[in-house]
Amino acid sequence: MIKVNIVCVGKLKEGYWRDACAEYEKRLGRFCKLEVKELPERGSLKDEAADILKKLQGYVLVSAIEGREMSSEEFAACLKKLQDEGRELTLVIGSSCGLDPAVKGAADDKISFSRMTFPHQMFRVVLFEQLYRAFMINSGAEYHK
Repeated sequence: MIKVNIVCVGKLKEGYWRDACAEYEKRLGRFCKLEVKELPERGSLKDEAADILKKLQGYVLVSAIEGREMSSEEFAACLKKLQDEGRELTLVIGSSCGLDPAVKGAADDKISFSRMTFPHQMFRVVLFEQLYRAFMINSGAEYHK
């Protein structure tokens, strides 16, 4: 079972975002060992970068506007490759102000989920859903249509 780390800056403030993430965390439990590492917003991307860099493990994929866009199937294939290789995955979500270049430079790859901008807290739910979708695609389930 692959270990997936989600490193994110900031807390989910509203209960509905926490509830949505909790539901996906429960669903993901059958596919991976998931660990969410919430880091405090520090007001400085450099200070946040120092915290983030300490948490990076395995294959590191950061969410960045300039990252490459993938379809859900391509994301699933990336996940399957890592799983087949026995590698750990760390997905990084920066603060609402973004990520310091040092974090982007430490990543194995950068991914963009859209050219659109999403509210920071909503994006965590989107990431969890896409992670769940990738596992469902790889398992051959009907979830992905």
